[in-house]
Amino acid sequence: MIKTLDKFSIGESGRVISVSGERKIKRRLYDMGITNGAEIYLRKKAPLGDPLEVTVRSYELSLRGTEAACVTLEVIPNA
Repeated sequence: MIKTLDKFSIGESGRVISVSGERKIKRRLYDMGITNGAEIYLRKKAPLGDPLEVTVRSYELSLRGTEAACVTLEVIPNA
């Protein structure tokens, strides 16, 4: 299944397929390690859904909802 990071539930994991958005948002996400093929695990969501806390490349990262909506992932089924 394919969906954007802002649609993930807590505890879901996915592999990045693409990063979209404005040039400066894409650059910011790439600089944080969110590139094609990277695995992302959604750790927490704020009560109103913004920001999200994710684990990517063995470190924790907080993303705004608008940034998360720019990241398209393929869901990795839980084992």
